[in-house]
Amino acid sequence: MEMNGFGDPTMPIKKANWFFLFLLVSVGSTFGQTDNGMAANDENYYAQIPDYPDTYSAGTVAARVVDGLGFRYFYATAGLTEENLEFKPSEEARTLDETLDHILGLTRTTLNSVMRQPTDFSVEQPELTFAAKRMKTLENIRRTSEILRASSAEDLESYKIIFLSRNGSRTEYPFWNQLNGPIADALWHTGQVVTFRRSAGNPFNSNASLLRGRLRDEE
Repeated sequence: MEMNGFGDPTMPIKKANWFFLFLLVSVGSTFGQTDNGMAANDENYYAQIPDYPDTYSAGTVAARVVDGLGFRYFYATAGLTEENLEFKPSEEARTLDETLDHILGLTRTTLNSVMRQPTDFSVEQPELTFAAKRMKTLENIRRTSEILRASSAEDLESYKIIFLSRNGSRTEYPFWNQLNGPIADALWHTGQVVTFRRSAGNPFNSNASLLRGRLRDEE
């Protein structure tokens, strides 16, 4: 009788192959899930803030700040219209869409830092639709948070901001500057988006509780 590799002659080879396939899919699904039960690539990942970690550390605290940005950005940009994107409070100011470009750039710098990669300003960035820009920004935030959550204090020391300018010069800053620089700046500008959209007649979802990190009607 033909054996199937498990030492069990009662399970046909084809059935064993299906078992392996089921096992791989199950493992992949498990690893693809995040703390809040959503898939890592789910566009609604920051519809509520992820569950907080069991312990406090330099990495988990930094990650929680980044998650706060993700939750705010998710609702600040939810339901924006083309007309909203063109809004600006004055002729000298950025439009709402240009503000979103800036936030995307800030999250790119933060992600590059925790991946120990430079931010190279000589590399042209592609033009993105609003939907693609929003998804990319949320993805940058999520990936940054995941890396930080698993990071030690020693890791944070290696997460330098490295800028490569168009003329070839290089500038470095420690992770401290990440906190008061790009991360705080992204929070600042996300608040501007909320103000801009309110001025354009499309206010922020008042059910989004920034303290609890979820919608009030879902509590």
